[in-house]
Amino acid sequence: MSSNHSDHHILPMRVYAMTLIGLFVLMGATLLAAEVHIGPDGTSLYNNLVAMLIAITKATLVVLFFMHGKYSTNLTKIFIILGFAWVSLMTLILADYGTRRFEPVPGWDREIESALPRDFHRLEEHRPKSEFEVNVRARP
Repeated sequence: MSSNHSDHHILPMRVYAMTLIGLFVLMGATLLAAEVHIGPDGTSLYNNLVAMLIAITKATLVVLFFMHGKYSTNLTKIFIILGFAWVSLMTLILADYGTRRFEPVPGWDREIESALPRDFHRLEEHRPKSEFEVNVRARP
């Protein structure tokens, strides 16, 4: 026999079955969290937090047991942790866009406050007129 074999950890079927049952239970919890409004103010903030915690738990179960992350080398574990950190960082970066106000452009609703103050009258003078606007204004 060759001494150059790699160690593969073989999990019993019971571990896979229990993980699958856990994923089904967490899927039911996700559906329940989507229907039940959590929190005093009736917004979806608490529902989203609960749903994200459930999703992170499901992803962790899949990575640990189905992808054998629990029994892998330390280098693989570092990359698993870095992957979760990267996704978390990207989520925070993209969430920043949700906190910004959109810059209105000519033609948008004028009652929306702009992030940068603009003189709408000056913009109106330089905006190209459509054929409809020209015909309506030309009538006596």
